[in-house]
Amino acid sequence: MGTIADNLARIRQTLPEGVTLVAVSKFHPVEMIREAYEAGQRIFGESRPQEMVAKWKVMPDDIQWHMIGHLQTNKIKYIAPFVAMIHSIDSWHLAEAIDREAAKVERTLDVLLQLHIAQEETKFGWDAVELERFLREGMLQGLSHLRIRGLMGMASLTDDTEQVSGEFRRLHETFVRFRDQFLPAMDTLSMGMSGDYPLALEQGSTLVRIGSSIFGERQY
Repeated sequence: MGTIADNLARIRQTLPEGVTLVAVSKFHPVEMIREAYEAGQRIFGESRPQEMVAKWKVMPDDIQWHMIGHLQTNKIKYIAPFVAMIHSIDSWHLAEAIDREAAKVERTLDVLLQLHIAQEETKFGWDAVELERFLREGMLQGLSHLRIRGLMGMASLTDDTEQVSGEFRRLHETFVRFRDQFLPAMDTLSMGMSGDYPLALEQGSTLVRIGSSIFGERQY
């Protein structure tokens, strides 16, 4: 595996114009994030609030920190003052809690609604029918300190590329339908990671979350 700068350059060459790259830096040390930063990367994804806060305190101010993992309500307050985007709103309860914490720090937070698209039950996310009900009733749109930018989903962990492509395709179809019916300002579809992002791009992803292909295997 090449240097972090080489890996970033290689991956950027594969991304169509307009697709955002989130470098997934969770579990990787600040030194490696600095290498990516020096290579021009400015958007990083973390999954643990305390780890994100620790890195935010010592890294440059122009970094955009994205919360990409499952978020517990009692941890929102740590990241609300600075987080650029939260990818993982997977319930009404969490949406309400984030809205309250954003109000306390007088911010309107960019968020994505996470849909459950994989066959594994262990992955988080809304059921599409349930989420549509909340959107149809205007409940999510009524949270004044959230700016719903789009949807996020994680495909099944399988070598069956047809299954993965199908899951991404259905998520894209849901994104288009929800945008057209409820949220015309939505512009972000976050799907695709190191092992499957080319398939996600084929199905309309506008944002990919790539970690191991940039930084190597995680250091837990």
